[in-house]
Amino acid sequence: MRGRRRGLSVAERAVRARPGFPMHQPPASDALRRQRSQGRVALAVARMPGGATRITDLAESGPLRLRLPRPEPGPMEAVLLNSAGGIACGDQFTVEARLADRADLVLTTTAAEKIYRSDGPVTRLDVTLALESGAALAWLPQETILFDGARLARSFDAEIAADAQLTLFEALVFGRAARGEVVREGALGDRWRIRRAGRLAYADTLRLDGDIAGRLARPAIAGGARAMATLLHVAPDAESRLDQARALIEAAGCAALAVEAGASAWNGLMVLRLLGSEIGTLRLAAARILEGFRGRPLPRVWQT
Repeated sequence: MRGRRRGLSVAERAVRARPGFPMHQPPASDALRRQRSQGRVALAVARMPGGATRITDLAESGPLRLRLPRPEPGPMEAVLLNSAGGIACGDQFTVEARLADRADLVLTTTAAEKIYRSDGPVTRLDVTLALESGAALAWLPQETILFDGARLARSFDAEIAADAQLTLFEALVFGRAARGEVVREGALGDRWRIRRAGRLAYADTLRLDGDIAGRLARPAIAGGARAMATLLHVAPDAESRLDQARALIEAAGCAALAVEAGASAWNGLMVLRLLGSEIGTLRLAAARILEGFRGRPLPRVWQT
């Protein structure tokens, strides 16, 4: 087995079959199966001789599309667009990105993603990333909003070279507080696996099922918070940036915004987590932290 793995490239290892969630998937009628949506974007980018990063391969299907804003100085920016406007029960969306040596890419989304109530089938969102030597990827989507009764299984699988740099940001919202929404029940499986130079560097799994509101109220889980976010930075210098991350938490005014935040670093990675009562204040704090940490503005779609 080990001999075969050494013969695989970073990209090939990243697209190996992923284990599924042990989340119960009720049987669906033929009518429901016909109504389910499947969207996929698979792109490959490479650094050109002049230094710019450009797409070398792109496949799109279903309602999921990729848009490229007008080029600006800095990394190449690509925007994921869900033309369906949301994700319903049983839908399956897949994003795959492969970065060749020294490619530099920012991936974001046009808007917050909405996961609607399900009558049973589980919605799947799967992200697979592969970074070759010296590549840098910033995954910066806008927040994912779970509606009451939503059932979501989401996975992030990344395979990166030892000297690559990966920055992942994800925010989850359990109902829109401004509209009085409460997620009383549902199911969430959120699985992250990062492998560096073929070895597992980071593994994190969150599972919430049944009484979501009750579980979020527990001090050991969310302490009543209804919005949460994670910033994961994997790079050779990640641990040395811990002091910067903690200083940014203070500079972002998290305490004044009633956003709880903390950061830690180990094994060549840095993790920063945020908890808030609603997405508005958490998003503001996260935006300040992200801009300070990356040293550049957020994608323009974040302001629209």
